[in-house]
Amino acid sequence: MAERKSWVTPFMKQCFVTAGVSLNMAGSGLVIGFTSSLLQQLRAPDSNIPIDDDSGSWIAAMPGISLVIGNFLAPPTMSKYGRKIANLVTIVPLIAGWAMIFFAKSITMLLLARFVQGLCMGMCTMLGSVLIGEYTSPKNRGVFLMTISLSIAVAVLSVHLSGAFLSWQNTSLICGLVAVVDLFIVLYSPESPSWYAGKGRYEACKQSFRWLRGDTEEDELKKMIEAAMVLKEAKLSTQKPKSLVKKIRNMIQYFGITIRKKEFCKPIIIMMHVYMLGQWSGINMLVAFPIDLLHRMLGPDCNVPLIMFTIDIHRIIANTCALYVIQKVKRRTILRVTVCLNILAILACAAYCYAKVHGMIHSEERILGISLIHIHMFSVATGSLPLCFIIAGEVFPLEYRGLAGGISVFFYSANLFTTVKTLPLLLSSVDLYGTYGLYSGILVYSLVIVWMLLPETKDRTLQDIEDEFRGRPLSPEEMKSVQSLTSWKAYTTDRRCSGPVAI
Repeated sequence: MAERKSWVTPFMKQCFVTAGVSLNMAGSGLVIGFTSSLLQQLRAPDSNIPIDDDSGSWIAAMPGISLVIGNFLAPPTMSKYGRKIANLVTIVPLIAGWAMIFFAKSITMLLLARFVQGLCMGMCTMLGSVLIGEYTSPKNRGVFLMTISLSIAVAVLSVHLSGAFLSWQNTSLICGLVAVVDLFIVLYSPESPSWYAGKGRYEACKQSFRWLRGDTEEDELKKMIEAAMVLKEAKLSTQKPKSLVKKIRNMIQYFGITIRKKEFCKPIIIMMHVYMLGQWSGINMLVAFPIDLLHRMLGPDCNVPLIMFTIDIHRIIANTCALYVIQKVKRRTILRVTVCLNILAILACAAYCYAKVHGMIHSEERILGISLIHIHMFSVATGSLPLCFIIAGEVFPLEYRGLAGGISVFFYSANLFTTVKTLPLLLSSVDLYGTYGLYSGILVYSLVIVWMLLPETKDRTLQDIEDEFRGRPLSPEEMKSVQSLTSWKAYTTDRRCSGPVAI
């Protein structure tokens, strides 16, 4: 038994629970990456479900619509029933969606399946970063959050490879099996300590925290419980029986007060623009519409499957390298360098495409074009895309984590839908160079806003980051109210009497 404990360390437990979250997020990559092979096979002359450009664009963009609904479902679910239950709930529509695609016989069924999958994407997009942020220690939090982007990259490569050799029905079956495996991992994962603390279940919070982190981060646990006690006492002091009219009026007043709080508004504004950096970086061009991109950049007779394979492999390598970089380099530095490189890359791609269209570059030239596409992928895979998940897991305060996260992820959904739905229209009207020119302008604006507002979050506890947004830590008066509820001495005494509890 002692031999088993030698390798079942808190780090290994954090790896296990992170795998459950990352596999769920990988489902989003499978949904988006599946679009490429699905549309290509449906456009074939012998397809049993023929489509045109308009219906194809709706199939590609449909998850972006239901993402919004998933955004609104996630906050109340994760707040009332817990992060673990919410994570389980997100996997169910994903499995159902893949089953519906496997049996689909019409465009309507495909649209409905994609709609159902979008619900899962909408919930897990917000939930994934929050869960990993609460599960893992500050020292390794950046790397664990980075696994979201890496898992999505592996998912995209896998679904592109499957789509190149298998029918879209068999590809959907494989994707569904991945979701089933994830379901069992999440079933054996613990609930978030932060959720227990927010619900006043302090004993369960201690047990879950120590199971995940061991006994070496007691100061963070102490601060988490103290902050949760302050919030709970404040809520209890105002919870008196009221009429429906008074409850509605109080809710309006509460919202009016809340939106003026810096710790509520600033993270939302930051994440709105971080999500814009991710979605307007050109990633959907590389993942959902790579055939259109390659045909316009390199010509219609280029080897699309081979180039797509190299791009997907490059993305995985870049994400893997970023796992090391995220441990060593500050978040703001990575953001500035990679987004600036992203802007330069898409401007270079735009200039290259413009030169080819107007005969300034020979139509058979491809080496420069392929190199620019890879530089573009590198800038996205190491910067704006993974930073979306990392920053989302670090900036939201505990009290408003569900509400603020839900509001900000709504903008993720809106940007995803807008970029995917408008891509065919932009390519047909202003070509690739005009599309990338528009993207670069949006990236410049978003980078300026994020750079002005985002504090450095590397190696800091979630409570420290929340205190910086608030502009102060808990006041002495608030600390006294905490001590009146329970003494820390009793807490530490209890800790010595109880060891880590397996969940």
